[in-house]
Amino acid sequence: MKLKGKVAIITGGSRGIGASIVKKFSELGAKVYFTYRSESDAVKQLEQETNAIAFKCDQTDTSAIEKTFDTIFADAGKIDILVNNAGITKDGYLPMMPEADFTSVLDANLLGAFRWTKLASKKMYGQRSGSIIFISSVSGLVGVAGQTNYSASKGALCAFARSLASELGTKSIRVNTICPGFIETDMTAKIPRQIARAQVEKITLKRFGKPEEVANVAVFLASDDSSYITGQTIIVDGGLTACV
Repeated sequence: MKLKGKVAIITGGSRGIGASIVKKFSELGAKVYFTYRSESDAVKQLEQETNAIAFKCDQTDTSAIEKTFDTIFADAGKIDILVNNAGITKDGYLPMMPEADFTSVLDANLLGAFRWTKLASKKMYGQRSGSIIFISSVSGLVGVAGQTNYSASKGALCAFARSLASELGTKSIRVNTICPGFIETDMTAKIPRQIARAQVEKITLKRFGKPEEVANVAVFLASDDSSYITGQTIIVDGGLTACV
């Protein structure tokens, strides 16, 4: 199997794209650990289905992340793959947006990824191998009204990944970014039907994507099949940005 013997950490892995990545990685032989923010039946069910190990961990709590990472590393003895997937939204138009809504999204989405990546990259540096994957968004590429905070955090992840790829490449550590478009998740399920239809018309393939279609790209970037790919941003949006 493509990921047999590899150890993977996936942040925000309890639902949506994260859960699909947990399932795919587990199916392909990886030993998977994932984090979540809120207790739910979905977490327990995912653990049972995949044998992955879940940890409740706040993206904004540095000490909690350090403790969780140390526990995982002590159990696994190495870290081959880090998928920075966890993120939040607090949408609103900027003139009315409280500063706390802007900074909290940056803290969780951008600084949270920094916290995990700093820890993982240190271990990978010693191993002289590893794959780090950031789950960004097309919102960080084209900008979306009402999402200045989210777009800023996701756009920053793309730049973060490119710079990090330059830093870590000499140690055979690869760093790449996936930018999903409209994917069938709890987040997009909240979009009013009329607005969703209008968005579908902007997509070349005329449909929203499925979480597993993003997970398939993550598998490729995590595996040795992509051994000569680093510093790249891969857009998975059904052709949405091609029409912008």
